[in-house]
Amino acid sequence: MSTNDLNLPDLAKGGGPVKSNKSATPGNGEDMRDKIAADLRPVFDVPVSVQAVIGRTTMEVSKLLELGEGSVLELDRRVGEAIDIYVNSRLVARGEVVIVDDRLGVTMTEIIKNSDA
Repeated sequence: MSTNDLNLPDLAKGGGPVKSNKSATPGNGEDMRDKIAADLRPVFDVPVSVQAVIGRTTMEVSKLLELGEGSVLELDRRVGEAIDIYVNSRLVARGEVVIVDDRLGVTMTEIIKNSDA
């Protein structure tokens, strides 16, 4: 792989690699991405764990056992503050909670590079 960062959103539209009819030439960046996408095809179906963390708190076990329906937990985040998105326990992005058809979702607002985490 080259020293350039791999831009994964450019690799796939609709879940698969981008296909091109052009032949790969060293000067064509799009063809290089196509080759990289083809090389990554074996990992496209590998399952990963994705977590959207809206906040954290610490409590004693005795307090945990007292929780019941309607209990409120105070978290370390404020309303409207960005949430952390982890893939396989690694911070990869920040985002905000959205509601889609009466279900919660997450919109990514910031991608975290390795040195930023």
